[in-house]
Amino acid sequence: MITFLLFVGTILVLVGVHEGGHFLAAKASGVYVEEFAIGFGPKLLSFGRGETRYSIRAIPFG
Repeated sequence: MITFLLFVGTILVLVGVHEGGHFLAAKASGVYVEEFAIGFGPKLLSFGRGETRYSIRAIPFG
């Protein structure tokens, strides 16, 4: 079980860094970013800051 949780945690971090690169490139190019999300499916956690909504979704892959 601990191995599974470490795997999911590692995937979350890697996907977050990957998607963060897209987010930073878009912002640097002046592109409006409506939502920055890690994963897909239903939202588990969501908050807004400025013009962007940030969320963590149920399925961490993608």
